[in-house]
Amino acid sequence: MKSVDELIDCLIDLAFAEDIGDGDHTTLCCIPADAMGKSRLLIKETGVLAGVEVAKEIFNRFDPTMKVEVLIEDGTEVKPGDVAMVVEGKIQSLLQTERLMLNVMQRMSGIATMTRRYVKQLEGTRTRVLDTRKTTPGLRMLEKAAVKIGGGVNHRIGLFDMILLKDNHVDFAGGIDKAILRAKEYCQEKGKDLKIEIEVRNFDELNQVLAIGGVDRIMLDNFSPADTRKAVEIIGGRYETESSGGITFDTLRDYAECGVDFISVGALTHSVKGLDMSFKAC
Repeated sequence: MKSVDELIDCLIDLAFAEDIGDGDHTTLCCIPADAMGKSRLLIKETGVLAGVEVAKEIFNRFDPTMKVEVLIEDGTEVKPGDVAMVVEGKIQSLLQTERLMLNVMQRMSGIATMTRRYVKQLEGTRTRVLDTRKTTPGLRMLEKAAVKIGGGVNHRIGLFDMILLKDNHVDFAGGIDKAILRAKEYCQEKGKDLKIEIEVRNFDELNQVLAIGGVDRIMLDNFSPADTRKAVEIIGGRYETESSGGITFDTLRDYAECGVDFISVGALTHSVKGLDMSFKAC
């Protein structure tokens, strides 16, 4: 399996291939190959900066002679007029890396900004906000990194690093007892040390899980705040708890105050507006 760095390198290569193709003919036709210049990354909207380290890798991978001066680090709250970095090098390289760098940083900064907003909404509670697998295909590593920069917590990265028995798994397996039993047997047979989480849709399913045991976390799917509070009391700290489904920013704290350990929010990555910024000559 590829490492995170290898996956990011593959993403950068693919992005350049789809954008530049057989050449940036606009730049090549009017900018001399030896012309040197400098550009600055200008912030145009209030938010949380993310993607600085990825941007450095984009510049380095395209042209190792480019010099990057970072003025604002990942995770910093920024405002219009702030300059996040200054990049110096061949003008052709500045122009050809501009769009990919901006696409990555705007997307990651938008996610970090959204996440920070949710994290602040939970201040004073013990609940942490989780991301999901509802990510842009191919960009998951970057989007999940942005969640962490914003102060959130990564749920599983993919299908390989945790067992999450959702409603379809339970139904196809023939019930909660069979799904949990098969998950435990599978881990034993394969020598896998994977956490097991199971989704429950009602109190009957919750009671079945509590009777069987053998899981690490229980996801309360589409429970109301009142039912969530009751479920947390029934679980009594024996397992980690996660609320999911139908939770909005306005109801987020209501669920946190029920005592759940985590709230998963798909909107962190699937419904985000990029943070406005530009890369201008200086």
